Amino acid sequence: MHRYRSEVFKMPDTPTFGRFTELPLDQMTREQQEAYRFTVETRGPLGGPNKIWVYNPKLAKVAAPFGGHFHAGHYSLSEREREIAVIIINSKWRSAYPTAAHERRGKEMGLPADKVEALLSGLETSFDDKREQVVYEMAKCLSESRWVSKGLYDRAVEALGHVGITDVICLMGHYTSVSMTLAFYDVPTGASGIAR
Repeated sequence: MHRYRSEVFKMPDTPTFGRFTELPLDQMTREQQEAYRFTVETRGPLGGPNKIWVYNPKLAKVAAPFGGHFHAGHYSLSEREREIAVIIINSKWRSAYPTAAHERRGKEMGLPADKVEALLSGLETSFDDKREQVVYEMAKCLSESRWVSKGLYDRAVEALGHVGITDVICLMGHYTSVSMTLAFYDVPTGASGIAR
């Protein structure tokens, strides 16, 4: 049994999304239903970690708009730049579901297959586009807990500005939460969970 405010619910025993057992909407607490509706309105159809986060309504109401910031056209990075950082951070945490999804997405956004494979495997690669190269260097440096050199800092400021730099950093933080959630619940590649 889990207690959330005044409502009590018991999770069923059969997992539906990795190790996690989703509830049909009509079996959720009132607060969870509100979080579900808010997340769908903010992000669209419930997928990935949002399928789990809605069971923590306060978290879902914060996570949904934060994740929504990283939709195309809402922030300063191109979709290729986004995928460079996301692929690196997802593969760091060895989370199957988001890593496979963003491997496909990166290729769909025009990243060459050999570059995507290098990003996934932690191998060195490079990009002709100055911004993409800086995003790659930042993501590698930060995901490997390395010191940010003055040279990298200066290149990032010149190529991305502080808006772009903070978008890369917070994007990686968001996807760290995504990856850790999906890794903890052992959500496999291509899992769909219950239909809503």
